[in-house]
Amino acid sequence: MNKNKAKIVATLGPASSSFTTMVEMVKAGVNVFRINFSHSDHANAREIVEKVQRLNQELESNVAVLADLQGPKLRIGEVKEGAVLKPGDTLAFTNEEKMGSTEEVYMTYEQFPKDVKVGDRILIDDGKILLKATQTDGLHRVEAEVIQGGPLQSRKGVNLPNTKISLPCLTPKDLADLEVAIEERMEWVGLSFVRHPADVRQLRDILNERQAPCHIISKIEKPEAVVELDEIIELSDAIMVARGDLGVEVPMQGVPLIQKRIVQKCHTAARPVVIATQMMESMIEAMSPTRAEVNDVANSVLDGADAVMLSGETSVGKYPVEVVESMTKIIGHIEESGAVETEGENPPRFRNRRFVTDSISYNASKIADQISATAILAMTFSGYSAIKVSSHRPRARIFAFTSNRSILNTLSLVWGVRGFYYDRSDSTDTTFADVKQMVIERGLVNEGDMIIKIASMPIHEKGMTNMLKITTIDDYE
Repeated sequence: MNKNKAKIVATLGPASSSFTTMVEMVKAGVNVFRINFSHSDHANAREIVEKVQRLNQELESNVAVLADLQGPKLRIGEVKEGAVLKPGDTLAFTNEEKMGSTEEVYMTYEQFPKDVKVGDRILIDDGKILLKATQTDGLHRVEAEVIQGGPLQSRKGVNLPNTKISLPCLTPKDLADLEVAIEERMEWVGLSFVRHPADVRQLRDILNERQAPCHIISKIEKPEAVVELDEIIELSDAIMVARGDLGVEVPMQGVPLIQKRIVQKCHTAARPVVIATQMMESMIEAMSPTRAEVNDVANSVLDGADAVMLSGETSVGKYPVEVVESMTKIIGHIEESGAVETEGENPPRFRNRRFVTDSISYNASKIADQISATAILAMTFSGYSAIKVSSHRPRARIFAFTSNRSILNTLSLVWGVRGFYYDRSDSTDTTFADVKQMVIERGLVNEGDMIIKIASMPIHEKGMTNMLKITTIDDYE
């Protein structure tokens, strides 16, 4: 069992979607599998969910699925192999579907000629290619001069840092993909290119209307989202720092500080945060990461990220299992150092309906550190108390017990939390005795260890957490 507290999200693709490879990746340390709907059709997505359910049964694991919606992502169409742009070349973008070349490419976004103005910068493939718009007819065609050239490859993303595009956050394609995520009860839904809090509210309304168990990860990759960060975090279930598009939408030198700021704000708000994009990108081709990539993963863990994500490294890379093994080793080494901690104290400040639960979660974490408790055992139905305890980053391990199977998988994204299925609710004493025995039998605690248990009383009502108990493991009864 992987004992790391920071979790690993891995994107599935042609290199990794076989059941055998997925099993090996889970054994290597994967906690969440990501379906990138930019490249996955519905049949493939349903098949992945079926495989994850199967491996969870066979491995007795709780791996979650993240449905990552494409959002208003601009892309070029198919391009002839070997196409290379050079500085000074002119490239035309057209909304007429055709095979692309170094002279003309198909742009999937129909309103592109209307939104782009002369002088606007156009970036392709996360900024590897830079162009400047020189002409637009406002209807069908944009011409641009190549400022920085490079290989022009099929279906690469396009960014317009100076242009406000008129696409909605949830496109018709996203709504169709979301339907699949809801039907398959995927635990997490990634909302791409969030610009305003209203984008998150729109998705929340759809999920509430459908009574879907999906949780929202808002992806921060637009400058507008950074401006309205606090409200977006508050409305979301988790946040992803999507550094690929963010790094071309804002000045690249600003991304590290934005990343740290987002992580700190997520800790304060008790929202899980994922760091994504280009973490181990050299391992798409190489057997080992660069030293800079090792530092990047390590610093994300030190900052307190709940999870780090692999994209092309596992979806199309040559070594999908090995890259997970490398990431697991880095995380483990950093966590063993004891240097991972949050910025300052974060006790509950507002006397709202969750105040008692928030206070118990905070104090469970602090008491655990004071008495060197081995574990915090949280009885939960919604997962709320486990996530709250996690946000305080205790040194103790966090074990969540729930009768809600969907929450078991959902918690696989959350720092330090390991979930167990438990559906008895005879009495608080019986429940505490049962979960204590469960961690003893699994070798998760030893004789003489101190543990902290938190739950709601009466236990059968599945209400908000309102009690805390400290226990010593005296023997293996």
